[in-house]
Amino acid sequence: MVGAIAKQVLDRIRFSRQERGREEIAMRLPTSLSASLPLAALLLALGATGAATHHSFAVYFDSHDQVTVSGTVTGFRFTNPHGLVTLDVDGVEWRAETNAPVVLQRRGWRRDSLRPGQHVTLSGWRSRDGRNYMRLMEARDDHGALIGTRAFGQNDE
Repeated sequence: MVGAIAKQVLDRIRFSRQERGREEIAMRLPTSLSASLPLAALLLALGATGAATHHSFAVYFDSHDQVTVSGTVTGFRFTNPHGLVTLDVDGVEWRAETNAPVVLQRRGWRRDSLRPGQHVTLSGWRSRDGRNYMRLMEARDDHGALIGTRAFGQNDE
């Protein structure tokens, strides 16, 4: 629909240039511009929805409630907008949200940094609703070595 409207506007301008003198084009330009204003408004509105969907850390996680759990990795999604680690902690499922893959890569993480069956210790900020869910701050292997660098820091969004 948006493409069809844009095509109509461009066709009107092209027709004006071919069939009429420059003076007439100047007179018709405001009409073409006013026809494209709703299109511009629509495109701006659609672009704003993506920005509005990003959520704040503070809405979901409590920066005063840090938690550390150790268990076996059952899954690691290295996907946008945030990665997700799933951990089995003595038969109880825990999930840890990470930064976006591009941020993790800058910090030394890879798609295979966490593998199913691997024993790890995760530290992070617990979910405000009390679920077994956290925002990952760091991950350590079973020898205590840091995996990559800290996955999340004070200045991260």
